[in-house]
Amino acid sequence: MKNKILMLVILSLASFFALPANAQTVQNNPAGKWKFEAPYAPEGFTSGTIEVALADNNYSTSISFTGNDFKIPGEKTKVEKDTLSFTVFVEGNEVAIQLKMEDATKMSGKAHYSEGEIPLTLTKDTVQK
Repeated sequence: MKNKILMLVILSLASFFALPANAQTVQNNPAGKWKFEAPYAPEGFTSGTIEVALADNNYSTSISFTGNDFKIPGEKTKVEKDTLSFTVFVEGNEVAIQLKMEDATKMSGKAHYSEGEIPLTLTKDTVQK
């Protein structure tokens, strides 16, 4: 009988500690439309939108730059804990983007390409259309 009570207490505590971790994951879901700023990027690539979609437990990404409606699809998209990473090809250059979720509406990170790395800041676009 004591073993059953002890097991019940352990399971209760385990589920109590597991719930906040799950709530954090839901809160920091990167899916959505994000406006980005990259002030040190070459002209024409300093701002735009990154879209992150979730379908069938797989994330996909695309990026578009301000003044251009063309969306460049992301490849090798991964979400691990609070980090989003993907690769895009911009004007023949491979650009590896790695972002960290700061909270539900902000991300920051870097874009790595042949000329170096560029810091990025993202803000979630919460406007409903």
